[in-house]
Amino acid sequence: MHVMKTTKSLSAEAAHKQKKWILVDAESVVLGRLAVFVADRLRGKHKPVYTPHVDCGDNVVIINAEKVRLTGNKLNDGVYYWHTGYVGGIKERSPREVLQGKHPERLIVKAVERMMKKESPLAREQMRNLKVYVGAAHPHDAQQPEVIDFAKRNAKNKRSA
Repeated sequence: MHVMKTTKSLSAEAAHKQKKWILVDAESVVLGRLAVFVADRLRGKHKPVYTPHVDCGDNVVIINAEKVRLTGNKLNDGVYYWHTGYVGGIKERSPREVLQGKHPERLIVKAVERMMKKESPLAREQMRNLKVYVGAAHPHDAQQPEVIDFAKRNAKNKRSA
């Protein structure tokens, strides 16, 4: 009689999820590199039990969102479009206008959102684990977030003014 050998599945399940809280300072950090790092952490791709259809990522807190940097001339030449829904209602805004506007944290939120899996309930659930704040203050001290110095991970991650 032949007995089949089976291996334990490495798929992450809801019971095995262990979400950590991490804190990233965005001061003088390149936007695109930060967005890639944060999107990977939100999806959980850095974990050995990563499963594409399960939210196994961490909670990410980003501070100093207004001090993020863009390389090249993207700050002035980049254009974000949206439509109001009315005839001729296409609008545009540059990254500089977003950073100097009322909600500079939205530049980071949209950059991360565009790197997540597109338009899925799982991506929306994972984006709820992202908290972005203008300034150094944040209300998540009780969660004791692990501070990750993203600027020191690679020399290309940081740009001076």
